[in-house]
Amino acid sequence: MVKKSSRSSQSSFREANRASTGLFSPPKSAIPLAERVRPQKFEDFVGQEHLVGEKGTLRKMIDGGNIRSMILWGPPGTGKTTLARLVAGRLEADFFQVNAVSSGVQEIRDIISTARRSLEVGRRTILFIDEIHRFNKAQQDALLESVENGSVILIGATTENPSFEVISPLLSRSQVYVLETLGQEDLARILRQTIEQDEVISNVKTKTGGGNLLTPEAEAELVSLSGGDARVMLNAFEVALDLAGKTSPLIITDDAVREAYQIRHYKYDRGGEEHYNTISAFIKSVRGSDPDAAVYYLARMLEAGEDPKFIARRLIILASEDIGNAEPYALTLATACFTAVDYIGMPEARIVLAQATTYLASSPKSNASYMSIERAAEEVREKPYLPVPLHLRNAPTKLMKELGYHKDYKYAHGFENHFVEQQYLPDVIKEKIFYEPSEIGREAVLKKYLESLWKKRKK
Repeated sequence: MVKKSSRSSQSSFREANRASTGLFSPPKSAIPLAERVRPQKFEDFVGQEHLVGEKGTLRKMIDGGNIRSMILWGPPGTGKTTLARLVAGRLEADFFQVNAVSSGVQEIRDIISTARRSLEVGRRTILFIDEIHRFNKAQQDALLESVENGSVILIGATTENPSFEVISPLLSRSQVYVLETLGQEDLARILRQTIEQDEVISNVKTKTGGGNLLTPEAEAELVSLSGGDARVMLNAFEVALDLAGKTSPLIITDDAVREAYQIRHYKYDRGGEEHYNTISAFIKSVRGSDPDAAVYYLARMLEAGEDPKFIARRLIILASEDIGNAEPYALTLATACFTAVDYIGMPEARIVLAQATTYLASSPKSNASYMSIERAAEEVREKPYLPVPLHLRNAPTKLMKELGYHKDYKYAHGFENHFVEQQYLPDVIKEKIFYEPSEIGREAVLKKYLESLWKKRKK
């Protein structure tokens, strides 16, 4: 059984843990469905088989009693809080739950002080910090000593990459476990388990003539519109139940489910990891010449409220970096796309972005221009002070001319085909080739032309 020590005098401390002390017991119908059906034992936990299944890493550690501080990293609604409570219950440890948004250093210190007293009488304490990525450095530092000496077992939950959001000393003292987005089968199982086991829903079924509460289409909609978030799905189901009223027999249709959702929930945080994951997938799809995937990720970003100008700027970069001279028009189009998006705004900007995205994805690709500046920059860093050849130097004064500046320079337009072979690079690197055109698209023409001019390129 999960327990909580009540020896702290801090009111916020008591408030954060009141539910587990029995001081506050609202009627079951007033408790949100997702909270009512939270699993009380591992056997009822759905999903995350790699962690809590019979051969799961975390399950083995718990069964062996060898538990250590951990960070649970995963999308919302995948079971992080439930898992923390189940661990505490299995270990019969005191359990304190705080939220990083509303908790401060003093509250954490109070919990640690209580945990140390409990440890003296042989009881372990689990401190569960929801949204630990929102703790600042000072708050995270306050945890280090107690985690190090085992005064508390820390379980932190985060939707953001802990490599970026959790300080290194705390991360090194914790095991990171990755929770995966729940699949459709897992969500369907949770939904059916909820309908079968929840007392409030059972009463509703009894009063309205029993039978199935959901049509198959409604169940499918509840699952698919949840975005893999079990909490979102159960909240929508509860709303759909309320909307259905007390009709007999009570049957929830797919139309009722869509009405319950109202606005779809997108797993996208413009300042968080999912933002970077999605834009990364978008860019890689365009680079990989898959217009279907590219426009799909474009739609995901726009539907989630991404700034269309941010996307347009990335397309300009991509046009040069990944397409380059294989299709020089790509840069012109991408730049025009940004201008048009800036002029017209959403929702029409999505059409312009779709045109540019699909064209760039369908264009021949070359990163030769990008690689040329990378190679050249590396050469400059290694040999930063190579002198410019004398014949290429500007000679606006008599002294400069006497020193040989500009002497023997050959003016290209004075020769046949507007070309004459002469040295342009400094002596030390005169044979270097930085730009190596591909044989793709229009760049193939450039390559053939350069090879016709320069002997060193024919090698």
